[in-house]
Amino acid sequence: MNFNFTKEEELFVEEVKNFIKEEKKKSNADDVFAPNREADAQTKIDSPARREFMKILSSKGYLGMSWPKEYGGKEKPGIYDYILNEELCRVGAPSPGKGVGSIGQTIIHHGSNRIKDEFLPQILAGEIDFALGYSEPGAGSDLASLKLKAEKKDGGWLINGQKIWTSSAHVADWYWLAARTDPEAPKHKGISVFLVKMDDPGIEVHPIETVGEHATNSVFLTDVFIADEYVIGDVNNGWKYICEALNYERFTFYTIAPLEQKFKELVELINKLSRDGTPLNKIPEIRKKIIYLYADVQKAKVLQRKVLSVAIQDEVPQTEAAVFKLFSTKLHQKLANEAMDILGREGLFRKECQDSHANGKWEWSYRSTLVDTIGAGTTEIQKNTIAKKSLNLPL
Repeated sequence: MNFNFTKEEELFVEEVKNFIKEEKKKSNADDVFAPNREADAQTKIDSPARREFMKILSSKGYLGMSWPKEYGGKEKPGIYDYILNEELCRVGAPSPGKGVGSIGQTIIHHGSNRIKDEFLPQILAGEIDFALGYSEPGAGSDLASLKLKAEKKDGGWLINGQKIWTSSAHVADWYWLAARTDPEAPKHKGISVFLVKMDDPGIEVHPIETVGEHATNSVFLTDVFIADEYVIGDVNNGWKYICEALNYERFTFYTIAPLEQKFKELVELINKLSRDGTPLNKIPEIRKKIIYLYADVQKAKVLQRKVLSVAIQDEVPQTEAAVFKLFSTKLHQKLANEAMDILGREGLFRKECQDSHANGKWEWSYRSTLVDTIGAGTTEIQKNTIAKKSLNLPL
């Protein structure tokens, strides 16, 4: 199995690296490139500078590269979307994400002509951002149990209920919302997907503080009216679209670059510091920790490449993706934990402390990496997927 990029793909890697190098020279680079933001770094387009960066990506032709030419894309293989996302994630820049990926692709395959005409050009131009309205207080990992109610009215639907863990709700322009349109149907039936303007007066966004300072929200919808034109595809067929949308992200979601970058920075820090006059990189116990971490990072890279190798064949790497996510998110936590042990008491200093190493990166990382084990399917869900799909174990 060959995990190496082709010559053309390698050239594209260099092209993106050079593009990033030039963008980092701009006066707003500290806002655009934010690798220390952990989970927020690649998901939030929450400042004028980061919004403008998306438009720059559009002007370079980097948005929707794998889309059909009919809708403004280039029909490139999905691996190019992956390469772009990998390099952007490495430096904490906002990436094309769900607008170009799951939402844009779902609109292409199932949206009405009106929806396509309204949204696809704006997505390719980097002009709009979306929030995903899936999880609810009683329907997180078991998304099919959602209860947000959509009641049919003349010309549209009246929405009432609550969503939770909507990370982009405070900055997004549109809500990609899953709601129950048939309460009598089995739980995987009777779900529809809507597009809702986030500035609707019936929408209230309430921030939720998390241990890792990850920005997320609870969203309350009260008598929000959605016209029939903003239903995606067929009514009551939303579960299919939600599942398909997750598959569309398979080239961009599973990146290894942030893990590689974090390990690199830890090694660089250890090479600079000493303890009682002895360089940290000469202490046997620390050297052993670093060697084992390096081996784990390489394992994660192979697991990630396996996800790609399956996806490139236009198959859904469900088990491979579960194995990679389980291993890599645990490794992010392990890396932060080992870093704090190596650095000693200074590793516990928060970023606001004057004597903290790397602006408190490792204490922050220790808290923030908890988010990674929850988002996009919890650790428990990944284990269940592996048990059921790969090992044929009963659940």
